[in-house]
Amino acid sequence: MTALGDLIEIDDRTVLVLGQELDLGHDRPDVANALVHRVGDTLVMVDTGVTAAFRAALREAADRVGPWSRALVLTTHGHPDHVGNNDLADDLDVPVEHYVPAPDLDQMLDPASYWVRSFERIAGLAPLPAPPAATAGKVVSLFQPMRPFGATTRTYEERPLERIRIGSLRFTGWTFADGAVRVLRSQGHCAGHVIVYLGDCGVLHLSDEGNGACGAMVDADQLKIQTVLGAVSRLFEEGEAVVLTDGHTFSVRRGAEVVSYLDGLLEQATALQTAALNLAGEIRRIRPSTFATRYAEAIADLHVGGANPNALFTAMTAVNVLRELGLRPESDAADAPWSRPALDNPAPAATGT
Repeated sequence: MTALGDLIEIDDRTVLVLGQELDLGHDRPDVANALVHRVGDTLVMVDTGVTAAFRAALREAADRVGPWSRALVLTTHGHPDHVGNNDLADDLDVPVEHYVPAPDLDQMLDPASYWVRSFERIAGLAPLPAPPAATAGKVVSLFQPMRPFGATTRTYEERPLERIRIGSLRFTGWTFADGAVRVLRSQGHCAGHVIVYLGDCGVLHLSDEGNGACGAMVDADQLKIQTVLGAVSRLFEEGEAVVLTDGHTFSVRRGAEVVSYLDGLLEQATALQTAALNLAGEIRRIRPSTFATRYAEAIADLHVGGANPNALFTAMTAVNVLRELGLRPESDAADAPWSRPALDNPAPAATGT
């Protein structure tokens, strides 16, 4: 049984700091895992979680992988469970750089509005404990202290975009520490998401791209999630990466186990889309409340899902899946039916000879 702040040593220079699951019923925030690594004299910290207890665990991990005389703090995306202790960069007492994704700045500056948008989409589809604005405020209030920016914070996008080749695969992103640290754009779980590859030890930190087979967030992109899962699997098949860590499963996966795990996520994605087609494909018109209920049943029947499973995230995913299937709301009314646009196939005009 793991606990918040537990450390998993990957090697003598790399430590995974474990977070915790979300528990809305007990007002407990989720806390994302963070990766702490040393390359040469540089401390690399990937995400900072949230809560004072997790901050203390990060400092312990940083001491364990030392010594270091400079630091690089990398934020994978802007969700509050990943960014609450970002100002730790200011307290390391060494020259430091801190980078965040530019597409996530809006939600980092105003997280309540981001969650209001997410919950407004599912009003009437899931048992919100309060109206969307109040629910969003409650959720955001759990993540304290919330300090996503420091004196040195910049966006990745202020640096020139690079073409990055790892094995047979090509990515775009940014490199640090003479190429030992590579930040790869993925942008599936949310608009600004990146993953991090540590070339000197073969560790790839997937962060939340592996948080279930389908995305729940309002700015999630199902195709990008599934594409990056396939690409990462290829890196492990080629031996370019040997250890996989992520934001929420509280474990370290190695070698062939990783390929099997990622293939399983992709199998889940295809199984869920098949189930969704069975629910909505033939009738081509369905109320989202009905679809969300049946989709939740399909998830239970298939024994699939991501970290922090709850009714709210399942309903958010269901709305995204409806869009993925090409359905659109017929009006702005609450729980208005969704359908596909009618196809207009007039008979071909007669042609002369």
